[in-house]
Amino acid sequence: MAEIRVQNLHKAFADFTAVRDSTFTVRDGEFFCLLGPSGCGKTTTLRMIAGLELPTSGRIFLGGEDVTFKRASHRDIAFVFQLFALYPHMNVRRNIAFPLVSQGVPRDQIAAKVADAARILRIEHLLDKPTSGLSSGDRQRVALGRAIVRQPLAFMMDEPLGALDSEFRELMCQELRALHDRLRATTVYVTHDQLEAMAMADTIAIMNNGVIEQLGAPQEVYDRPASVFVADFIGSPAMNFLPLPGGYTAGVRQLRLGETLLPVPELHEDAPAELLVGVRPEHVRFSAESSLRAEVLGTEYLGSSQIVTCRVAQGSTLLRARVGPDLEVKRGDPLGLAFDTAQVSLFDAGSGRALRTARHDAHAVARHPRAAANLGASHG
Repeated sequence: MAEIRVQNLHKAFADFTAVRDSTFTVRDGEFFCLLGPSGCGKTTTLRMIAGLELPTSGRIFLGGEDVTFKRASHRDIAFVFQLFALYPHMNVRRNIAFPLVSQGVPRDQIAAKVADAARILRIEHLLDKPTSGLSSGDRQRVALGRAIVRQPLAFMMDEPLGALDSEFRELMCQELRALHDRLRATTVYVTHDQLEAMAMADTIAIMNNGVIEQLGAPQEVYDRPASVFVADFIGSPAMNFLPLPGGYTAGVRQLRLGETLLPVPELHEDAPAELLVGVRPEHVRFSAESSLRAEVLGTEYLGSSQIVTCRVAQGSTLLRARVGPDLEVKRGDPLGLAFDTAQVSLFDAGSGRALRTARHDAHAVARHPRAAANLGASHG
């Protein structure tokens, strides 16, 4: 396996820029996720690493070798697609063996490698079956087997679970991560599903409008989002945002929202004219004494918890709270909202940049300097 290093990668199609000056490193043996909405540039980035697209500018290194303009066939990378791309006229054994047959590998070695891949993926009983009769989960295992049988330097996976239903997707998330841990394979995985990324990744690169807005471990991007976009994209439900157009005065630990004084943490930098206060649903609580009032719009029962959606009385802002399953509320109920100052994040409403996060330290927010520099372009 090998380290992947991307430097100032840029891709433009005529007047449209798909990827803007991305720089990151995928460590040897790391499970690295490119996460973001459709059209954000994640698949284009993956295709450039794999050699299926050529960059407009920038460089790509695989195992220390500059492969920026090498053909895909010369990069020793295995690609797993969303729609399996199996050969329907071949059985499972021949599908898995096909890359080795194409390379002229001796038959005895092919048989051993196919048997080993089938054992790892637990599909030995399917080897002589036609692929057309397999379930979606089994077909994806066969596609993975065809990739790992080559023992490439790195794996590229473009939303490989996107065609599966939710039950199979959850199972395959566990199996993909377990497979990665057994093989210690350098893997770049593209998805728009934050649950997949949070469940499997060692490192997540969150993309928006061609820009990597934040790089970090799953816990870091959840606790210390570098921007409004990241805070809104990561988390289910997403972070709540309360606009505070009145600005911020140094040393004042409360801001006014209508008739309510809202507790906020102290900032150690010049504050912008308009702020957004962010708080995660699990950090919202209900308090009869609170002057921040809201009306219940609905509840979503999840078994171990429930999501209560409210409309803040001092405006039209919607806010979600994750509370215990035993709390009895119904549509139209008036409630008081409260949350601890320590759990509040502050954002520049204009640029979207995080000024202070609930899990804050001086080096955590906007750790990726190139992403931080582009936040204004993404949110302005």
